[in-house]
Amino acid sequence: MFDSLQNKLSDAFRSLRGKAKLSEANMREGLDLVQNALLEADVSYPVVQKFIADISAEALGERVIKSLDPTQLVANIVYQKLVELMGPVDHSLHLKSGGEMTVLMMCGLQGSGKTTTVGKLARMLKEKGKRPFLVAADLQRPAAIEQLHVLGQQLAVPVYSEAGQTDPVTVCMNAVKKARADGANVVILDTAGRLHIDAELMDQLKRIDAKVGPDQCYLVVDGMTGQDAVNSAKAFNDALELDGVIMTKLDGDARGGALLSVKAVTGVPVKFLGTGEHLDALEEFHPDRMAGRILGQGDLMSLIETAQTKLDEDEMRKQQEQLEKGQFTLIDFRKMYDQIRKLGSMGKLLGMIPGMGGLKDMLGNEDLDKSMKRYFAMIDSMTQAERLQPKNIDQSRRKRIAAGSGTQPNEVNELLKQFDMMAGMMKSMAGKGMGDRMAMMKQMQGMMANPGASMAPMKKDTGTRLTAQQRADLKKQREKELRRKNREKRK
Repeated sequence: MFDSLQNKLSDAFRSLRGKAKLSEANMREGLDLVQNALLEADVSYPVVQKFIADISAEALGERVIKSLDPTQLVANIVYQKLVELMGPVDHSLHLKSGGEMTVLMMCGLQGSGKTTTVGKLARMLKEKGKRPFLVAADLQRPAAIEQLHVLGQQLAVPVYSEAGQTDPVTVCMNAVKKARADGANVVILDTAGRLHIDAELMDQLKRIDAKVGPDQCYLVVDGMTGQDAVNSAKAFNDALELDGVIMTKLDGDARGGALLSVKAVTGVPVKFLGTGEHLDALEEFHPDRMAGRILGQGDLMSLIETAQTKLDEDEMRKQQEQLEKGQFTLIDFRKMYDQIRKLGSMGKLLGMIPGMGGLKDMLGNEDLDKSMKRYFAMIDSMTQAERLQPKNIDQSRRKRIAAGSGTQPNEVNELLKQFDMMAGMMKSMAGKGMGDRMAMMKQMQGMMANPGASMAPMKKDTGTRLTAQQRADLKKQREKELRRKNREKRK
């Protein structure tokens, strides 16, 4: 998501930075590039026009053009305007207290991921100590009822449905009575969707809204549909007065225009993002963090929050104890990578760590997760003694490990070199604080970006650019990987 927009905005800032002297004329050229980048990302044209006008009002001032670093000032202005464009956002679901029950109504078109989002929301609420109760009120699509029951079983959350019932209003009213009797405190109505907006759908939703009186109404939209998502949000909001939008499928090839447009067009904030198919792939939407990611500044706060929820604390504590004793083996090496993989795809992680965006771009279409699997295969092909004492792996053992993992002996050599580098780094990091550990993770990502290929660790002060040596190392890695793939094809 946003990769293309991020690259084009970087090009725009780079064009300004390359000018010997900034003037109003070449500043306008740079802003034209920003405008084109937003339009190509499928941001609504009226939104782009206002956005550029707001930026121009500040960026074309004498204070900016004559400043010591005008390009950085323009980037800061773009950042602030992006935050204003997408926010502010209130993440609260405004749940009632004192034992009172809250009713949430979910709506959206077919294929938007509405039913899955209902499950994700139920999981989130349950983790917060709430007692959710799901209602299968999508009578247009029988598979939706079955899907919701499956999700309910996975989450151990009750699901209400009525076989043979044709009126969703009746289902919702009976469900609310049942939920209250069962002691639930949050009811989530999974209402019907359509392939497109029509009068019948809107009338049905209005009747549920009038008869049941939900406390909050949320629209689920597919972020990959671009301006169609914005148009549907406007239509639903005109009919129901939405309290928020949940945008899904942002882990795919979404250009991001809908995310940047929906608040400006409808006045309704995006509250949550669906970033995957799993039930834990629902994130609060933070405009400031997203603006940082769009401008290539990473999103370290979201990464830390994800780490706190997904990483195994007991396993991390055991690893820390091992390090403090000066012990670090290939077993620990593999466990550490397993932990990091829980945070998401390698490409996503690189984009979230400040200073690593350049590395992600240089790796291009390299399948980092596939490369990591090859990395694991080499370690799994070793004996327990070899994992504990990798220094004992001689040439004959390396040939055996390579044959068992479908790799080449030289790749095993490079894996062991990487391990030696990381072992020294990990032992030196034992007992350090969170800041140092995050810097360590940044270095690890540089080493992990192409498993099986040695690379000098990233320096802590690298910033957002790679050094000439790092670029040369990456080029060598890509050439080596290409030769390896060509050998496999010939076989």
